[in-house]
Amino acid sequence: MATIHVRDVPDDTLRTLKTRAARTGQSLQSYVLQLLASEAATLTPAEAAHEARAIASRAQVTADDVTDALRDLREARA
Repeated sequence: MATIHVRDVPDDTLRTLKTRAARTGQSLQSYVLQLLASEAATLTPAEAAHEARAIASRAQVTADDVTDALRDLREARA
């Protein structure tokens, strides 16, 4: 597993992270690792758009299919 060193962390930022880690019963290292893992697992808007385009390119759904499905849903609610 790799190691990351972060330098020049502002005192107020470090204090906030330490407080949050303590509130969750975690060490600072565990807390920051969790933050990094969560950030890495979250798609950016550009990544999400790319993924959506990739999924759409494999689909056989047309714009008319979407329009029909929306109309059916609206009618079902009425």
